[in-house]
Amino acid sequence: MTADDSFGRLDDDDYPAYTMGRAAEMLGTTQSFLRAIGEARLITPLRSAGGHRRYSRYQLRIAARARELVDHGTPIEAACRIVILEDQLEEAQRINAEHRHAAESENPTTAG
Repeated sequence: MTADDSFGRLDDDDYPAYTMGRAAEMLGTTQSFLRAIGEARLITPLRSAGGHRRYSRYQLRIAARARELVDHGTPIEAACRIVILEDQLEEAQRINAEHRHAAESENPTTAG
C-alpha cells in the first residue's frame, strides 16, 4: 500500500488504523478491557502482519458505548449484548427508512 492509498482511507470508518495501545488511550480504558470485549465477540479487531490488533473508528465507537455501560455497573457480557442489540436495531431502522423512502418514491400521493 502506498502513502496515496493510505490517505484515501482517512475517512473510512472501517479502516483498522488504531493499535490496541492507542485505542485504549483514546477510550480512556485498558488494553485488557479491549481484549475482554473481543472475547465477548462485541468487536473483532483485524490483525496486522505481525499479529497485532488493529481497531477502526467504528469499533472504537462500539467499544466506547460498552465502556459507558460497564462504567454504570452493567456486567461486561450484558453490556456487550446490549450494544449488539442497539446496533442491530439501528441497522433495522435504517433499512426500514430506505424501504419507506423507496415505496414513497414509487407511489407518490397527491395532496389536495
